[in-house]
Amino acid sequence: MQINQHAILSTAPMMDWTDRHCRVFHRQISLHSLLYTEMVTSPALVRGGAVHLLQYNPAEHPVALQLGGSDPQELAEAARMGAGAGYDEINLNVGCPSDRVQSGTFGAVLMKSPGLVADCVKAMKAAVDVPVTVKCRIGVDDQDPARTLPDFIAQVQDAGCDYLIIHARKAWLQGLSPKENRDIPPLDYDLVLKMAERFADLPMSINGGIETLGDAQALIARGMNGVMIGRAAYHRPWDILAEVDQRVFGAQSAVVTREDVIAKMRPYIESHLAQGGKLHQITRHMLGLFAGQPGARTWRRVLSEKANRPDASVALLDEALDRMHQPDSLAG
Repeated sequence: MQINQHAILSTAPMMDWTDRHCRVFHRQISLHSLLYTEMVTSPALVRGGAVHLLQYNPAEHPVALQLGGSDPQELAEAARMGAGAGYDEINLNVGCPSDRVQSGTFGAVLMKSPGLVADCVKAMKAAVDVPVTVKCRIGVDDQDPARTLPDFIAQVQDAGCDYLIIHARKAWLQGLSPKENRDIPPLDYDLVLKMAERFADLPMSINGGIETLGDAQALIARGMNGVMIGRAAYHRPWDILAEVDQRVFGAQSAVVTREDVIAKMRPYIESHLAQGGKLHQITRHMLGLFAGQPGARTWRRVLSEKANRPDASVALLDEALDRMHQPDSLAG
C-alpha cells in the first residue's frame, strides 16, 4: 500500500480519543483518510507484553500505529510487532508534551535529541517493510525553530524517515499543561510551509489548529503534501470527513449522510455488545455526529445520559434520532 496517498488527509492520534471504536466510526464517514491509533509505548509492548493494545478492526485500513519510546532496539521490536499485526505505517511520536511522556524520555522532549530520534528511525526502518514516519513539533522550550527544526528534519530524513508530520506549534515542557500546549504556543504555518519547500523530497503533512476541510485544502494548495486534523475531526466528524473522499481523494461516490453512518455502525455495535462490550464505549465517539445541526444537543444528551446503562442497546440510537427530530428538540 502506498501510504503517502492516504496521508493527504489524516486524523491525528489523540490519547483516550482515537481508540479502535473511534477509528471504525471515522472509517464509516471516509474510506480513504489515513487513521492513527492512540500512542502505544514501546515498553508496554516489548517489556509489558501488552499485545492487546495492537487490536484493531480490518475495516480501519488504512491505519497507522503510533509508537512512543526512545530506545532504538525496543522501538524496532515494537515496530516489528506492529507491522506483524498488519498496520500500514509505523509512526514515532516526537510531539506529545505530557509529563508522563517526558518522564519516559519520549514525546516532544526528543526534539532536543535529533541524533537519538534518527537512531530510532534507523532501527525501526531496518525492522519493518512498511513506511516509518515521524510526528514532531516545530520545537520545544527556548529552541529557535527556524534554526533547530531544519537540523532535526535533515537528521531524520538521512535516517530514512518516509514521511514527516509537523505540529506547527512549539511545545513548552515546563509550565504548560498538555491541554494548554494545544492552544497557547502560537501556530507557525509559514515555517512549516518553508520546511516543505526546503525539504521537497521528504513528504510532509501539517497539523495544528486546522478547523475545516477548506482550510486543509488551502494548505495543500500552498505546498503541503498532506494535512492532519485532530480535535475538529473528533468533535465535528461529519463536517470534516464526509466530503474528504470526493474533494481531496477524487472519489466519485456519493457523500454519506449522517443517517448512513449510523446505519453502517449498527452491525459493529451489535457485535461489540454481543462480546460483552458496553454501548457507551462506542457512542461516546459519536456525540459530535450532528454538530451544528438542529437537534444536535438532544442527540448528545440522550446518548450521554443513557448509553452507560447496563441494558443499553443499539435501540438507543433510534431513540436519540427520534427525539432529536421532535419539534421541541429542533427549536432548541
